Amino acid sequence: MFAEERQSKIAELLKNQSSIKVNELANIFEVSESTIRRDLQDMEQRGLLTRTHGGAVGAEKTSFEPTFNEKSDEKHEEKLKIAKTAINMIEDGETIILDSGTTTLEIARNLGNKKLIVITNSIDIAAELSTKENIELIVTGGTLRLTTRAMVGHITEMSLKNFRVDKAFIGANGISIEEGVTTPNFVEAQTKKAMMNVANKVYIVADSRKFNQVNFSVICPIRAVTGIITSSDLDNNIVKSYEDVGVEIINC
Repeated sequence: MFAEERQSKIAELLKNQSSIKVNELANIFEVSESTIRRDLQDMEQRGLLTRTHGGAVGAEKTSFEPTFNEKSDEKHEEKLKIAKTAINMIEDGETIILDSGTTTLEIARNLGNKKLIVITNSIDIAAELSTKENIELIVTGGTLRLTTRAMVGHITEMSLKNFRVDKAFIGANGISIEEGVTTPNFVEAQTKKAMMNVANKVYIVADSRKFNQVNFSVICPIRAVTGIITSSDLDNNIVKSYEDVGVEIINC
């Protein structure tokens, strides 16, 4: 098989799955791993994929980022269930971080009368909680990203370093055992990382579509999170694979 034909088939494989490993491709095409690496390097130079440690992901998938408004209309029922499950894990008197996002916004909307200290980088969550007397609200400040309506950057990260919290609830665009928890924007990934660094427990809140997806910027390895709160339609085999590496999957 010529390199052009092999590369075309690799591109087809990446249309149907979020990522693929060098050793898998070597087995599929019965060639050496060094041959596959040359293929991937050539394809990356042509903008057909993005190489990762030990494999590749489709280039068009890693940088795509839906806007906050686009996400707000999607899977509202699932997001509400995820939010209510997260709220059941929060106890009166705790300190929590709510990352910016449509699912974390549902957490804020449904906190009820819980007495909490809430730190957030979301202007929407800040507005939602600003009138609740039972909530001590801390807003990080920072540079506003209009795409996600999140405050990010150096000011945000420096602000977060002043705190230690019980739990952080973090949104993500991609969740993968091999590539970790990812998001399209590098600056936003650093802000999420700063949130995780000051939390005793870290929960990713994301519906099942985010699993086996890989985006451009790595937030953390999958083992760095306490658990993942997700929708109940996640395949049982996927649940088991995460539990096998020590990550709790909380279906709701």
